[in-house]
Amino acid sequence: MGHLGNAKPPVEMSKKQAEARLAAAQQRLLRLRLTLGGQIGEKKIGPPLCVLFEGWDASGKGGAIKRLVAPLDPRHVRVAQFAAPTYDEKRHHFLQRFWNVLPGAGGMAVLDRSWYGRVLVERVEGFATDAQWKRAYEEINEFERTLTAEGMILIKFWMHVSDEEQLRRFHSRAADPLRTWKLTDEDWRNREKRDQYRAAIEEMLARTDQPRARWRVIPGDDKGYARLAVVEEVCQVVEKKLAKLGLLA
Repeated sequence: MGHLGNAKPPVEMSKKQAEARLAAAQQRLLRLRLTLGGQIGEKKIGPPLCVLFEGWDASGKGGAIKRLVAPLDPRHVRVAQFAAPTYDEKRHHFLQRFWNVLPGAGGMAVLDRSWYGRVLVERVEGFATDAQWKRAYEEINEFERTLTAEGMILIKFWMHVSDEEQLRRFHSRAADPLRTWKLTDEDWRNREKRDQYRAAIEEMLARTDQPRARWRVIPGDDKGYARLAVVEEVCQVVEKKLAKLGLLA
């Protein structure tokens, strides 16, 4: 079934239960973020934290990011969104445009889409040549090995949503005047190529899952569960790293 075939919530919980757990996880994350930044605890600057989001259109990336950064001081986190590269960016290696937004020691960045566009949309839509996207897997792996070797905590999420739920969300957005801007003609075109995108996603997950840069596939049909799962997973990964470094407050 592949990586996406098992993307179902392991437990069921009420909306009230999910909200309570989310609130607790957000407070836990706030403490961890302050520890990383050297504001509390040992008051030593911790490693940089980069949380990367990829996913289907309407899979809940924005909602998950909103809950992830909500408890944090906006001075202590950077959220960066990436769309198609500009003309000038296309003149450089595809990884070049991501360097400037990466966090330094004690910093945190959240990426809404990333360098994986090379092996997803650029592959499927023909914006990259076969030679370019085929060699990109190892280029990305080496890039991430470089970052994590320097100590970066790199957390990668794939937000998965079923075909049926994605279509329901598309129609919901189309009917809401305040959310129609989220739905584009490109989104509808991408749905027509869902099988091609699924094949690209499965290969991406298989070939770029590394010991210090694991993919975490989040079942997104239930928004409440998905948002909770993201925040709790970030907390667990950061706690493990801080404990290893002896910085856990």
